[in-house]
Amino acid sequence: MTGNTETIGKNIAEIQNYLNGRAALLAATKTIPADVINLTYDMGIRVIGENRVNELVEKYPLLDKRFDIHFIGRLQRNKVKYIIDKVSLIHSLDSLLLAEEIEKRASRIGKIQDCLVEINLGDEISKGGIPLDKLDAFMDNIKSFSHVRIRGLMGVLPKTEDIQKNIIFFTKITQKFIDIKVGNVDNSIMGNNAMEILSLGMSGDYKEAVECGSNLVRIGEGIFGRRDRQHENV
Repeated sequence: MTGNTETIGKNIAEIQNYLNGRAALLAATKTIPADVINLTYDMGIRVIGENRVNELVEKYPLLDKRFDIHFIGRLQRNKVKYIIDKVSLIHSLDSLLLAEEIEKRASRIGKIQDCLVEINLGDEISKGGIPLDKLDAFMDNIKSFSHVRIRGLMGVLPKTEDIQKNIIFFTKITQKFIDIKVGNVDNSIMGNNAMEILSLGMSGDYKEAVECGSNLVRIGEGIFGRRDRQHENV
């Protein structure tokens, strides 16, 4: 991390000014120390997101508990048990097997775990996520789960420098989100779930995402500065 406290506060203010209430801001806090994260509460950050289970578990006792803590990274089934009691929202539900594990772990502690379905926008084999054309079937398969509640969709773009391609991808997922939300699809697939949150956009593309309809953006380097890659476990 290269940003100092003054710079971090300025970055947050500039982003919030752009969002202007159209979307919520999640601070993506991978590799950021807990003491630095805690300072951002008084700068206006209310939602933080961690990418790695081990890092979340390590930081959790040190974090200001006023934060709404989300898990935004790829989640392995064998690690669900470590975060199920720590996060309010899991952004990366990407398979039926993972949903079954979340259901099992949440039921044990009497919790209804809110989740976003991760969409694989580019149908990339190397990435997690449900292909957009498989979303209805996935929702139908989990509608009976009593401890997993779908709150919306999350998408990560394929790597591209073409901003027009980004907009095309954002628009596709936004249209699907709207179709489900307003009932243009068979609502029997939803059960007790709801389409409320559309989590699109990160530091390099959040403006385009918001213009396309995202109501939650996940920003790390845009707040904290470029990460120190030398000390980042990859």
